[in-house]
Amino acid sequence: MSKDTFLKGALILTVAGIVVKIIGSVNRILLSRLLGGEGVGLYQMAYPIYLLALSISSAGIPVAISIIVAEKLARSDYRGANRVFRISLGVLAITGIVFTFLLYYGAGWLIEHHFVRDARAYYAIAALAPAIFFVTVLSSYRGYFQGLQMMTPTAVSQIFEQLFRVVTMIAFAYILLPHGLEFAAAGASFGAGPGAAAGLMVLLYFYWRHKPGFKHKMETQPMVIQESSVSIVSRIVKLALPVSLANIMLPVVSNIDLLIVPARLEVAGYTVEQATELFGYLTGMAVPLVNLATILTASLAASLVPAVSEAFTLGDKQLIYQRISTAMRISNLITIPSFMGLCLLATPISLMLYGTPNAGMSIAILAVGIFLLGIHQVTTGVLQGLGHTAIPVINMGVSAVVKIIMSWTLTAIPALGIMGAAWATVADFGVAALLNMVFVYRYVGFSLNIKDAFKTIIASVVMGAVVLLSYDAIMSQTLHNSVATLGAISVGGMVFGIVILLVGGVAVRDIEQLPRVGRKLAVILTKLRLLRR
Repeated sequence: MSKDTFLKGALILTVAGIVVKIIGSVNRILLSRLLGGEGVGLYQMAYPIYLLALSISSAGIPVAISIIVAEKLARSDYRGANRVFRISLGVLAITGIVFTFLLYYGAGWLIEHHFVRDARAYYAIAALAPAIFFVTVLSSYRGYFQGLQMMTPTAVSQIFEQLFRVVTMIAFAYILLPHGLEFAAAGASFGAGPGAAAGLMVLLYFYWRHKPGFKHKMETQPMVIQESSVSIVSRIVKLALPVSLANIMLPVVSNIDLLIVPARLEVAGYTVEQATELFGYLTGMAVPLVNLATILTASLAASLVPAVSEAFTLGDKQLIYQRISTAMRISNLITIPSFMGLCLLATPISLMLYGTPNAGMSIAILAVGIFLLGIHQVTTGVLQGLGHTAIPVINMGVSAVVKIIMSWTLTAIPALGIMGAAWATVADFGVAALLNMVFVYRYVGFSLNIKDAFKTIIASVVMGAVVLLSYDAIMSQTLHNSVATLGAISVGGMVFGIVILLVGGVAVRDIEQLPRVGRKLAVILTKLRLLRR
């Protein structure tokens, strides 16, 4: 296995992310049909507790390991990189065991003290405990390979983990359903363990396959004074703690939304049932679409961390700037047209996916956040790669305060209602992105290329006009919303691709970095004078 370019690594992770999302969607459909609302409710009572325990035990560790490993490799210190991995693996194995036992034996305590209201959820909580050990150990291997800038092991393990998780979830839920709904929910929860174990087996395969070549490099490298175990553990904790806090903040902010938005909608004049319905449109329908549109930017951020760390260790500011510039340009090429298309087709997409047009307004407003969230994710990866992992967390905290104030104020205005909550979420993304950009400019001197962004905006506007015309034309012929929506999206995508090439919004180097077909495609497009140098 060879080191990936950061763009190739991002594309590999993106493909894996899409596959994982598809498998997850199938899982939600099958599990809902099998367990019904009550059974899924028992599962959902247990799963957030598992995620919280996982966030404390391992979240942030892959980022920390990838930063330090990339730093060691930049100095050709292969022994040091291997030492970081072995120490982190030992530490995480211990924390994984501790939190596994804490969750297993703490399940009864959570029920007894009414932190979980339904006693039947005990079995689902206890069944999730074994997964913590496997996922925690898994995170060490993923951090190691990401530090080596090899994204294929992480991508393949994610797919296998999700696949085995879904198969075992459905199988155990089906087998245990005759014994009672609480046992079926526990069977579904238990699936996380075999899934994580399967992902770990994949990573072990890649590790043993990679080990001989890496061992040879360790044996032939010059003698380097090795960092102490205490120093390595200290650096991992220092880098990982802010990332862990960021991961914990996400569900905390979601729970704050749960407390604020429905209550303020009632102040605006809605009934409890109407407030719950509108909250579901925003958080259950609009937010997942935004997250889906930013899979690539999230992958870019993950791939940027070791790439920027390597360049920073070498003191190559030009390389850092170049990698940030490429990542930001690619991000804009995805997020700006995604925002335009989702905003214009919000109601048809809502009807196609969810069977109701009522989520359209929330989707249209939240679509603006796609562009801002993309910038936030990319700049977070840059700052983490530079070793400033605390800065994005602080910025997230500031943006969360802005969101809370705006949600409290705007949602209670009758003329806005749920639209106020949606705009508050957009402001949350925007403030976090802006603050991150300020610090990236301070440390690297990078700012958005207005000329490149303008070209993308022009192509997106042309695409938007074609999308609307195409939807109306196809709809008038077929009278079928789903056919018209998919047709308009397809036509819009082709038009955007053609226009962005015509206005010079894509450079040769962007195409050349595409895996396998990049160089040949760049030659063809250059001969056709559709690419700029």
